[in-house]
Amino acid sequence: FYTPAEVSRIIARVVGIGPATRQDESVFDPTCGSGSLLLKAADEAPRGMTIYGQEKDNATWALAKMNMILHGHETADILKGDTITSPQFTNGAQLRTFDYAVANPPFSTKAWDNGLELDYGRFEFGMPPKKNGDYAFLLHVLKSLKSTGKAAVILPHGVLFRGQAEAKIRRELVKHGYIKGIIGLPANLFYGTGIPA
Repeated sequence: FYTPAEVSRIIARVVGIGPATRQDESVFDPTCGSGSLLLKAADEAPRGMTIYGQEKDNATWALAKMNMILHGHETADILKGDTITSPQFTNGAQLRTFDYAVANPPFSTKAWDNGLELDYGRFEFGMPPKKNGDYAFLLHVLKSLKSTGKAAVILPHGVLFRGQAEAKIRRELVKHGYIKGIIGLPANLFYGTGIPA
């Protein structure tokens, strides 16, 4: 079994962050928490890279800012707010795009769309159900990538088989070639949840 830190490093490698990563390339985490996934991703780029993140919870956002400073990434741009209802990295009515994205969003968020006014084109493949925000985060990440961008998103196992709106979104993602691989992770790997991802 891998530790969460090892999983974070593997995620960075899966998206292609490594020795060849250029300093002008960017990594984004729309649900960055304390910033550990971003830090591990950036550590895989020995020449450095630009770090962007957003966090909803005030205390956790402050911790992420502090972690960036403590780990030598003082210029990391970590903004505060709800990624779905109030994305901070925008260019007008469009989301800003990045070279890489890594994310471990909260699993199965209920009422994720409370306060949603602009969709920024994120839901062209369908609107995720109100009781399950997993695909809302995945579609946000997808829309936040450059045309050559790559992402790895940790989601609960249920995204692979739930029906209705999620099945329609899943079909569209596969049909358009956005899914390059699925990696199964064991239960009890992540803090706060015992389900497989």
